[in-house]
Amino acid sequence: MRYELDIGGILVSPFVAYAGSAFLIMIVLRIGFARIRFGRYVANPPLAEAGLYICVLALLVAFL
Repeated sequence: MRYELDIGGILVSPFVAYAGSAFLIMIVLRIGFARIRFGRYVANPPLAEAGLYICVLALLVAFL
C-alpha cells in the first residue's frame, strides 16, 4: 500500500497518482487504438475507452 504523497506541504491521496498513471496509460493505448481503427470494432468507442480506463485503474489499484 502506498502512502500519501507530500507535494508542497499538501497531502495527496495515492488514488490521485493511480488515476494519473491510468490516464497516461490510456493515452498510449489511444494511440494504438487509432492505429488499429478501434472505432470500427465497437458500437460506442468513447464508452469502450471509458470502460478500459476503469479496468486499467482497477488493475493499478489492485496490483500496486
